[in-house]
Amino acid sequence: MRVVVAGASGVIGTALTPVLRSAGHEVLRLVRRSPSAPDERQWDPVAGTIADGALDGVDAVINLCAVDTTAKRWTPEFKKELTDSRVVPTRVLAEAVAAQGVPALLNSSSVAYYGDTGDQVVDESVPAGTGFLADMDREREEATKAALAARVVLLRTGIVLSPTGGLLGQLRPMVAWGAGGRMGTGRQYLAWISLHDEVAAIQFALEHKEISGPVNLSGPQPVTNAEMVRAVGRLLHRPTPWVYPPWLLRLFAGELADAGAMTGQRAVPDALIRHGFEFRHPTVSVALAAAL
Repeated sequence: MRVVVAGASGVIGTALTPVLRSAGHEVLRLVRRSPSAPDERQWDPVAGTIADGALDGVDAVINLCAVDTTAKRWTPEFKKELTDSRVVPTRVLAEAVAAQGVPALLNSSSVAYYGDTGDQVVDESVPAGTGFLADMDREREEATKAALAARVVLLRTGIVLSPTGGLLGQLRPMVAWGAGGRMGTGRQYLAWISLHDEVAAIQFALEHKEISGPVNLSGPQPVTNAEMVRAVGRLLHRPTPWVYPPWLLRLFAGELADAGAMTGQRAVPDALIRHGFEFRHPTVSVALAAAL
């Protein structure tokens, strides 16, 4: 297949591109600067423009565009940036997919769509929750409706366990320095997935044309915050005795503490399992061992 990837320079996109190419797919990358490689095509999502011919003969568009929610302290301006970084590119690509007759759009979202679910196990049938992150994901999923007749897959990704950043980029040094511990009660669930399985699941959804709609990209066994921290501590041979109370998290992280660190989703990958996807890293200990 001929596949266009937006957001190809991020952690997931950087890992996905060579995997798709090794599987025999032609991959073109959308970039906002002037193209500097034969596989690059320029676009400007803010202006709503994509280079002429960029989607010619394309079988699928994969949109991974999103600013990291932990990149800055949440201000009204940054929250708008977070929303715009997701919704605006999605709308532009969905409209282009419809106009060019591209058969498929695979669009990033996240399990934060479900809001704070507590102990409730949530699959793809559960409706949107409440809160800023849930509202943001709901809004970008709504934007995909502009793709009209295309097959649309909503990639509701969990926490990606990558050796190059994300949660482990923050948690690993804390545990290594002896500062590891649970956030609040530690009972909030984390829907995690290894980077390998994240990429494999996107490829799986791309190649299995019977898949459409929401798909949870998360491991089959979600764990609590306390369990995740202990698992990292075991691998690094470090104790994790600390407890970080909510007031301290709010002091350092502001609104993100309540919207992110203190909430969770016990999401399970029902759609992937029903369609026969097999996880290389089905447990958090195996996934962490591969990433650390």
